[in-house]
Order: sequence, then C-alpha cells, then structure tokens
Amino acid sequence: MTISPNASMYLYQELVDERIRTLHREAEAARLAGRVLSVRRARRQIERASKRLSHALARL
Repeated sequence: MTISPNASMYLYQELVDERIRTLHREAEAARLAGRVLSVRRARRQIERASKRLSHALARL
C-alpha cells in the first residue's frame, strides 16, 4: 500500500499540529504549576508575618 503525496502531506501536517497543541498544553500546565507554587509561597510568607505580628502584639 502506498500513500499519495497529498495524504502524506496531510498526515505530516496533522503530526505537526498535534505536537504544537501538546506543547501548548504542556506550557499551560507549567504556567499553572508556577502560579500554584507562587500562591503557596505567598501563603507561607503571610503565615510567618502573621506569627511575627502576633508575637509583637503579645509583647505589648
């Protein structure tokens, strides 16, 4: 069985398009993971600041 040049070009383009879609999905997942890490870091900073404030107020 042979594949016509048009079919071959179509299949190649489909592979390229699927790879691009996969890269976009992976990039979005990486951005989301980065935002989650940023939120976790910010929460830890807020918790530490809150503890420092509580200790400072307790000394008054």
